[in-house]
Amino acid sequence: MNTRQIAYVGVSVALLAVSAWITLPIGPVPFTLQTLALAMLPASLDRTGACASVAVYLLLGTIGLPVFSGFSGGIGSIFGPTGGFLWGFLIGMLVATTVKGLLPERLPLFTRALIADIILLLISYCCGTFQLMVVGSMDVVAALLIAVVPFVVPDIVKLAVGAQVGCAVARATGRLSPHA
Repeated sequence: MNTRQIAYVGVSVALLAVSAWITLPIGPVPFTLQTLALAMLPASLDRTGACASVAVYLLLGTIGLPVFSGFSGGIGSIFGPTGGFLWGFLIGMLVATTVKGLLPERLPLFTRALIADIILLLISYCCGTFQLMVVGSMDVVAALLIAVVPFVVPDIVKLAVGAQVGCAVARATGRLSPHA
């Protein structure tokens, strides 16, 4: 990574933290703007930068910095009821940016980023639901009703907005032509 890429990763980590702090607690899984920030990354960064941003964010939170929702942090956040969503972000970003790289370049960046974002969200939902089931001793239906169903529509909106903002960032930083 060069200096510019490291700076983009740093700004992305800060954006992930700030977006997690904007929280509406509606049960065991809070509503945050984190999905919107995550959705920007596949469009605005390459695979290495996007995955590094999520990995550094998770590392900072795991060692105790208050970067997760509700100004929380620590290993308990990763192993708690909603921790699967957090580590699911990293697995999801890895898969999503890989898929985005395999999609034809003739597709608009917005389309490729939105497909990547949907994959990212689905993987995060799966990881988060699984951990909630295990830690919370729930069946799959209960976990889905608590952790996924209330968030589907708002998350789709956040993905679309995040992908659009990510494309604008890509244009502004010269990673994409102004007319793409």
